[in-house]
Amino acid sequence: MATLADPPVFRLTEGVGAHLTLTAQGGETAHIFVLEQDIIRVMVLPDGETRFARTWAIAPGQDDVAYEGRDRLDLEGFGQPDYALEVHDDRLVLSTAQLRLDLTLRNLRCRWSMRVGDDWRLIAADRPTQAYDFGWWDGRPRHYLKTLAGETYYGLGERSGPMNRAGRRFRLTNLDAMGYDAETSDPLYKHIPFYMTHTGEGAAFGLFYDTLSDCEFDFGCERDNYHGLYRGFVAEHGDLDYYVIAGPAPLVVTQRFTWLTGKPARLPDWAMAYSGSTMAYTDAPDAQAQMGEFLRLCAEHDIPCESFHLSSGYTSIGDKRYVFNWNRDKFPDPSGFVAGYAAKGVRLCANIKPCLLRDHPRIEEAHARGLLICEPDGAPHWVQFWDEVGAYIDFTNSDAASWWKARVTESLLDYGVAATWNDNNEYEIASPRARIAGFGQPRAAAACKPLQPLLMMRASREAQLAHAPNQRPMVVTRSGAVGLHRYAQTWSGDNTTAWKTLRWNLRMGLGLALSGVSNFGHDIGGFAGPKPDAELFLRWIASGVLLPRFSIHSWNDDGSANEPWMYPDAVPTVRALLGLRHRLTPYLKECLRRYSEDYEPAARPLFLSFPNDPVCWTEQDVFMLGEHLLAAPVVDAGAQAVDVILPRGADWEDYWTGRRYAGGEIVRLDCPLDRPPMLLRAGAALPLNLAEAHFNSTAFERGVRVAAPAIGGISGGWVEDDGVSIDGPSAAWRIEGRASEARISLSMSVSGELAKDRRLTLVLPSSERRAVELAAGRIGHEREVAGERLIEIAV
Repeated sequence: MATLADPPVFRLTEGVGAHLTLTAQGGETAHIFVLEQDIIRVMVLPDGETRFARTWAIAPGQDDVAYEGRDRLDLEGFGQPDYALEVHDDRLVLSTAQLRLDLTLRNLRCRWSMRVGDDWRLIAADRPTQAYDFGWWDGRPRHYLKTLAGETYYGLGERSGPMNRAGRRFRLTNLDAMGYDAETSDPLYKHIPFYMTHTGEGAAFGLFYDTLSDCEFDFGCERDNYHGLYRGFVAEHGDLDYYVIAGPAPLVVTQRFTWLTGKPARLPDWAMAYSGSTMAYTDAPDAQAQMGEFLRLCAEHDIPCESFHLSSGYTSIGDKRYVFNWNRDKFPDPSGFVAGYAAKGVRLCANIKPCLLRDHPRIEEAHARGLLICEPDGAPHWVQFWDEVGAYIDFTNSDAASWWKARVTESLLDYGVAATWNDNNEYEIASPRARIAGFGQPRAAAACKPLQPLLMMRASREAQLAHAPNQRPMVVTRSGAVGLHRYAQTWSGDNTTAWKTLRWNLRMGLGLALSGVSNFGHDIGGFAGPKPDAELFLRWIASGVLLPRFSIHSWNDDGSANEPWMYPDAVPTVRALLGLRHRLTPYLKECLRRYSEDYEPAARPLFLSFPNDPVCWTEQDVFMLGEHLLAAPVVDAGAQAVDVILPRGADWEDYWTGRRYAGGEIVRLDCPLDRPPMLLRAGAALPLNLAEAHFNSTAFERGVRVAAPAIGGISGGWVEDDGVSIDGPSAAWRIEGRASEARISLSMSVSGELAKDRRLTLVLPSSERRAVELAAGRIGHEREVAGERLIEIAV
């Protein structure tokens, strides 16, 4: 057995194509996989054997993995490129076109270099002293890297605090973090052990640890005199299996990690619209009447709303919640209730929880059929859950997944419920006694807790697909692991009503987007604590309308509900902001289409689009929505204007005024409550819906907003479809052009099965007075409305 005085010395024992195997004298083993020119994987097995032979994270460009997981040695879907290999007495050097691994055989110390232009640059190096645990510590998977000068770190999903994680420590274990502090709380809901390093020389690369175990990342918080400066990873269970993803561009790193872990789900268009929600309605004794009142008030105030998140009070018996139960006192006619909502164009997304309380009507059935996480003697493993104890469904048992799908169907979908809200699915299990079926190989439940919510949302999605095979399923989840983006939309959990939450939630969401999860939002107005005052509520709405998910949700201390009409004087502002959301939906839809097809994040930090501008790597309250729109939400009480340092590498146009700015300028933007500060990248063309937004209306009027530069090119494109079908017909629009001092010259085209309607309205700011000419097609009527110049065009 290796010791510190006599460490393991590895040698290459097998090399078959993309898979190299190294072994040491004590049986220690390392596997190296050359997967792509920009992705190399290392698996370190101190005792020579895998502890978890399958993965649910890796699905390169694929829709999904097998229900029982993917064999870790399976290389299907990878390019497995040619590479150069040099084997020396003391080291091994492996090079692709983009990555180089220089591995010292004594102690298995890795040094990583990446090609940047014509040069190889060192991007990472294992700590010289005990980078792995070959018997020095407690046998847990560990990896320590030397801290290189100038490094900063980003990712790990929805972490609290600054986006740069340097100097901090994070614990990844899924937790129901009710009322968390968005600046300081840790851990939170999701398990995404991926982060991006920005090197001191300006390049970026990614590091993903494929584990389902509770784990900890330390980015220089810990110091030890004997090891120099370092950062580290340690997991409670499983294997050390990590992927290095080359950049050098940070956007490419995020895209490649998203590709590596699977194709993002395409959700129906109505998933982008305002979704009502509150605990107050379904907790009330007259819940069905309260829900009806919501529809009445939406109509009265003309609030466009296309879905409602039905909180778990509909399942109550007494003061507790029992998944798949309908409380017939609160909801005397579930079918009629659901149909009434559908008749108003509002779909229901019903809350479901994966834990059966000990007096649940189906607990004995589930136990008898072996569907629960249990003790070694077969008794249910009881956990604390919603003011009671209960037992979790074990989704590693295929019978449990089938049972779940049947219950989703008969209890919800058959009533007309459109979607599932997979909630309270953190699986907070601490006991080493708790056991799962493990797909026929029983194991400790605590070793892979985040797998359960992943399989839960998968089962919910499959039930919806089976019920409506040609429609995109809408699934929402609070918790999850790497791969959740293949199934669901998500949000940042049960936040607290406070101005600081508005600010720090922004960074939490961008951390998710960096980590492959782009279809996200936040509880608008704050979920827990006091109800927001009018200003905070409106600023939160103004921020939220620019993110993929938009839901006003609450469980206020005083029993009130966050509602669009909660402040009567503010209703016109709420309508204006929801109207902006409605107008921007075609652009947001295109951002999410590109996320699904090209793995580009929708909302993103500035440095993904402008990596060469040092200012874009600093902490700011701004973000890009797609590649064309810069948003600067107001996150301070009483603000009359916001200051924005515009990214270098582009010129910019104020969305509201049309005023042009140069990249690098510091600009002060007015911020009235109904107009969130937004700038368009010069040369951009954004698809819009110019029809007015109304309750129970699906009106559409095609528009395109062009931000013509002073002199330069114009380019844009988008795809239209029916918004609900999985493989329905579509139309692809393209616009190209050039602006000179005197005119804006455009060329437009459209193709596809839905290309029969070739009309659109060109939208320019009223300050844009240059003549417009069209290469092919017809320019029609021109008018000015509310500060905009509208020109009708037939292509």
